[in-house]
Amino acid sequence: MTTSERSGRRRAKTWSLLGDVRRKVTPYEAVTAGFHYHFRRDPAPFELDPDMPLNRWYLEHREGSPFQVPNWEDYRDPFKLTYKEYISRQHERELYLDRLIDRYEELDAAAGLDAGWVATLEQLFVPLRFPLHGLQMISLYVGQMAPSSYITNPAAFQAGDEMRRIQRIAYWTKVLANAHGGNLATTDAARGPWTTGEAWQPLRETIEKLLIAYDWGEAFSALNLVVKPAIDTLLDRQLAGLADRNGDAFLGLLFAEFDHDAQRSRQWSQALVRYALAADPALRDVLGGWVAAWTPRADAAVAGLAPLFEGAPVPMKADEITAAVQTGRAELLAACGL
Repeated sequence: MTTSERSGRRRAKTWSLLGDVRRKVTPYEAVTAGFHYHFRRDPAPFELDPDMPLNRWYLEHREGSPFQVPNWEDYRDPFKLTYKEYISRQHERELYLDRLIDRYEELDAAAGLDAGWVATLEQLFVPLRFPLHGLQMISLYVGQMAPSSYITNPAAFQAGDEMRRIQRIAYWTKVLANAHGGNLATTDAARGPWTTGEAWQPLRETIEKLLIAYDWGEAFSALNLVVKPAIDTLLDRQLAGLADRNGDAFLGLLFAEFDHDAQRSRQWSQALVRYALAADPALRDVLGGWVAAWTPRADAAVAGLAPLFEGAPVPMKADEITAAVQTGRAELLAACGL
């Protein structure tokens, strides 16, 4: 074939839902772009009677949300994670945790813990399955209602992170029970403080109210900008620090590992907020309103649990705990442009 014949051939086009971008789409874009075909679909999102409850729900709580930009498909998760990449990434982290747990079980570290510290864990650590399951469910709701797969995917991965945290906490609770009494691993040991313990009730109320925040924008804002960052700081940083002070090196390392997931949550949330504000600066008031409404609830939840830190054999002051959470929130909101 001559040079002129080659130059006269039509230039091959790559498949793309992104328009005439004149480049090959990335694997991340190929498996993410345009999957929510039902968003802003006329007359109803799904091919059912427009008055069906499913259609009315999405029209009210997604299309009807004040948290809107002209095109959500241009948002990108900073990590550009696909399901395959998320699984591969977390597999490596799980191998690390497996080795960490095996090492501390070989050392019989749980048996060597101070009885006073175990009593603190019974109050502060064992009931965690309940609020963390709440965070998982709300993350899944945000993903289910999000207007683009570019948002649905990181929300779903965030829910996976919560399940990872729940499973590891449950396992170590059983290890503690084997060393210090089987009652620690019973359902009642966890449910009792969650349902009746005074310290847990502000957090319980916050989680349960968040479960009925049906507007997708409010659910995202309340969860990822207020409630989850507060809980993450309380556990992954402050409880980790308390464990270190009380000679529980394993728990400090475990929560430090969970903090990697929490940082990824903060970063994709920051990117989403910055993208939205760049598209419509007026959304600053919308998001700011939700943050203002949920901040007192999150602060009350932290203030309820903070005194439990003072009951540890080597304590931390409650006001230090609440101040650390508030500082973390201020840093997050500043990074978001709020």
